[in-house]
Amino acid sequence: MKEVLSSLQAEVTQLRAEGEYQVTIERANELLDIGIICNDYKSILIAHINQAASYYSIGDIEEAFVSMERYEEITLAHGDDADYLQLYNVMFLLYEFNKQYDYAKETLNKSMQLAKQLKRYNILSNAYSNYSHVCIQLGDYEEALEEAKKGLAAAKQHEPNSAVLEVRVMFNIAHAYICLNLLEDAKLVMDEMEKKDVFDSYIRERAQFQMLTGDWLNQKKAYRESFEAYSSAKEIVDTYQDVYLLKTIQEKRLKISEIMEDIHLSYQVQKEYIQLLQTINERELAFKAIKLNVKHQLSKIQKKAELDYLTGLYNRSYLIELVTSWFGEASDTYTPISCIAFDLDGFKAINDVYGHLMGDEVIREVGILCKNALSPEFIIGRYGGDEFVIIGRNSLEETLRLANVLKETIAGMKLVKNEKSIQLAASFGISSTEDESINSFDELFHLADMRLYNAKQNGKNQVFAGNHR
Repeated sequence: MKEVLSSLQAEVTQLRAEGEYQVTIERANELLDIGIICNDYKSILIAHINQAASYYSIGDIEEAFVSMERYEEITLAHGDDADYLQLYNVMFLLYEFNKQYDYAKETLNKSMQLAKQLKRYNILSNAYSNYSHVCIQLGDYEEALEEAKKGLAAAKQHEPNSAVLEVRVMFNIAHAYICLNLLEDAKLVMDEMEKKDVFDSYIRERAQFQMLTGDWLNQKKAYRESFEAYSSAKEIVDTYQDVYLLKTIQEKRLKISEIMEDIHLSYQVQKEYIQLLQTINERELAFKAIKLNVKHQLSKIQKKAELDYLTGLYNRSYLIELVTSWFGEASDTYTPISCIAFDLDGFKAINDVYGHLMGDEVIREVGILCKNALSPEFIIGRYGGDEFVIIGRNSLEETLRLANVLKETIAGMKLVKNEKSIQLAASFGISSTEDESINSFDELFHLADMRLYNAKQNGKNQVFAGNHR
């Protein structure tokens, strides 16, 4: 099974790199299924991160955020530092895409903090560079310059030395100087960039340097030379067809040709621009077709969104959504809604003595056992950690009876680890709309959770339902 997982991990990552976004999403689902069965958190994380990146690439930002929320959930429970850095990198892209610049900055600050701790100076440099880019978008050129300079200092600390890492952040330094009309300072930085001798090897950076040169000349009102620099950038980008960068270049060329009042040149650039917009439209239509095909499969994907990754039971978000709908219906039917909240007594000791893998196994076994003991009217989910929630449209009396059955069932469980038997017990709290004025899932769960706390305080391994017995 490990070989299958390794193969799928590599395939999903490669498919996404090749731009096969729909297939990536499908294969990532398969990786997710097997990863959940095998309790392989790294596979689950790889599936979610590649799904998020694929959704982002086809413009389905809502689904990309959903994938990242699932990625974050697993990372918080089982991730390492590298997983957190992945999380921050993709979340930044999503926030920037949505122009949620405050969230983008907040995410970059987290990335910087972790990169500093790990002494990952390349990531730290990129984070400062991205922060500088956001500041430029917002017109905060002084802050953009300050952050970019920090990024350059971080790049110089990276080992082995990377000239292209330094050049990438120097773009923002020069850009900020140009926006502040400090053209001599910008020229000094640009001269230094050329000395790094990276533009022959990195084609995108070569195109961006020509654009930067065009911006500098434009600010100096050297419009003819500026137009030629933008045209050089266009020729380079034409070779690898980054249509969105081409769009930016063509808009700059069009504006300069209009400033120069060169009617023939403006007409020619306008024609090229219209053709480019048609190409972009065709590409976006292709992405929309992919997005549509993906949406047809979302019923399968949605099912996974409803399930807890560890136990296969329903998760918290699904329970909230379901019970909220029940409250909407209850006002018409006067049907009671009940809730059982329970967790394992002394669960921390199991983790401490036997390890977290055994703790996960206990949670899974308890979840399966309780699910099999339920009648169809009740629904069980994992709320988090070792806490479970059972909900039903049943009377308080029926719910109380079920809780007592489950208490005895769990107390009768015996799990063996290293030839030692692990004895389990659980405490239960019950709430119901029958005996309280409750109007939402939050109120229903809160009361059950408080009564669970009462059960713990009263000696554990018992059911507490207020004044009811």
